Amino acid sequence: MIEDEITHWFKDEKAESHKSTLRLETDPPTVNNTYPRDGIITLRMMNGIGTIGFKLSPDEALRLGTHLLNLAKEQLQKKRMLWNQRE
Repeated sequence: MIEDEITHWFKDEKAESHKSTLRLETDPPTVNNTYPRDGIITLRMMNGIGTIGFKLSPDEALRLGTHLLNLAKEQLQKKRMLWNQRE
């Protein structure tokens, strides 16, 4: 199931527009021979050249999400510091 898509438009050196898309997909947990199995979280990246998908376990996805959250907070804090220096 597609959970979300993030589309990023950018221009190259020749000022031509290009699109990249990051899609989050999930497959629900299942029962296999009476044993519960983790669901799968797929991180799919698409652009004009092709598509690639990374399948992650919930533990791996949580680790990646936590790392991305920390990096984003750090970047926002650095930007705030730059704004404060400007004023």
